Amino acid sequence: MQLSQQQTFNQALIKLSVLLYQVDGMVTLSEQDYLNSMVEELDWQSPICREAFLNDTIYQTRQAIDTGDELEFMRALKDDLSFNAEKTLEVAMAITGVDGERSEAETELLSVLTHKLLAKALIAGSSTLSNQLNNQAPH
Repeated sequence: MQLSQQQTFNQALIKLSVLLYQVDGMVTLSEQDYLNSMVEELDWQSPICREAFLNDTIYQTRQAIDTGDELEFMRALKDDLSFNAEKTLEVAMAITGVDGERSEAETELLSVLTHKLLAKALIAGSSTLSNQLNNQAPH
């Protein structure tokens, strides 16, 4: 079955979120609550149930962190996350800040995400948004 762009984005967003909340080695209840509510709100279009996908993602992410491959894990998500760069950034900022503190590891991954992986998509999105706003402004 061919997954839609929306579904591949959803899956990449879950993978990124799990990576960001696990990378500092401390998983808080507020991070888990945020992740669970975000996952429930996704327009899920996969034959694999959300819970099974999430459990598999937690396992894969733990392996990436244990072997020091966090950046490679995140880089592999670039194309799928670029589908909705603004939503990606919103979720990344929320999950890393929901516990009230961003660790050095979380900050480093956020920096790579915004400055390297999503930079072009975020700039394109902001210029599209400003064009839409300019077109709506009264003349």
